Amino acid sequence: MASLTLRNISKRYDETEVMRNINLDIADGEFVVFVGPSGCGKSTLMRMIAGLEDISSGDLNIDGTRMNEVPPAKRGIAMVFQSYALYPHMTLYDNMAFGLKLAGAKKPEIDQAVRNAAKILHIDHLLERKPKQLSGGQRQRVAIGRAITRKPKVFLFDEPLSNLDAALRVKMRLEFARLHDELKTTMIYVTHDQVEAMTLADKIVVLSAGNLEQVGTPNALYHAPANRFVAGFIGSPKMNFMDGVVQSVAADGVLVRYETGETQRVAVEPGNAREGDKVSVGIRPEHLHVDSVEFGVSAKIMAVESLGDAAYLYAECGVAPEGLIARIPPLEQHPKGKMVKLGADAGHCHLFDSNGQAFRRRIAQELAA
Repeated sequence: MASLTLRNISKRYDETEVMRNINLDIADGEFVVFVGPSGCGKSTLMRMIAGLEDISSGDLNIDGTRMNEVPPAKRGIAMVFQSYALYPHMTLYDNMAFGLKLAGAKKPEIDQAVRNAAKILHIDHLLERKPKQLSGGQRQRVAIGRAITRKPKVFLFDEPLSNLDAALRVKMRLEFARLHDELKTTMIYVTHDQVEAMTLADKIVVLSAGNLEQVGTPNALYHAPANRFVAGFIGSPKMNFMDGVVQSVAADGVLVRYETGETQRVAVEPGNAREGDKVSVGIRPEHLHVDSVEFGVSAKIMAVESLGDAAYLYAECGVAPEGLIARIPPLEQHPKGKMVKLGADAGHCHLFDSNGQAFRRRIAQELAA
């Protein structure tokens, strides 16, 4: 196992800077997930840790040793890619043993390492098969097993579940969680799927356009996002946003007025908020109530999506450019075209300034704990 520190890490291609001053601490044995939209830099950052991309500036340390110029093979890292990259003419046993053979390991050592890894991954009964005889999930386990046999200090997983169907992705997420509990090795996992991030991570690193937006536990990012980008990216369905201005400021929160004249009280520390400042209110679908609120906005129902155990109401609203989504009881009936009032309790609202930075919520620490 190993700890990692990244200090002022940047990456440039000629004059184009694609990663900017990344500072990050990863503890020994931690499961860290890099998440963000396509092109945000998460795979580039992982490849710099692996040594597959040069670091333009800054320092990468593994267990306190600077690794910037250390070749990939000597960093104590094993990487599993989105592509399984298995040799089709070899058995599973030979695929998993191949790296150790190249390293000059002795036959008894190789055999023990392969069989131990296969047992951990529950594929020990498949060792004589070839990749074409396996399902996608089994092939991914072989790729992971090949990494385990090297006994690395750090595992790097680059979108390893992207090629699997939805049901298998759910199953393999549980397998990754179990694997981490069993091996207790430092793991870094890249995904664009925030559900995977919320399910697996001890700590999530949210990236956007080469910038590190926020680092924290899944609960902290969900309940106390640092800015509007994180608030909108973490959570499914995504957070609702409504634009307005500050009408009044009090010690216990801010009253926001929408252009329709309707209002929403938000329980945040007002900070430097002033009357007339442009702001946006954020409310998660599970906290957006229909017609039973003091504050809120008028909206027109466009559709209701029933999922059996829950239902989602989709509404059109002038102060919410992307519309509004509210989670409602599964048997609640709302006809299309009906006008409703949608709002939330002040303590369940988020507030963001004109630059997208979050105001501190009064109950954020309690919720994030």
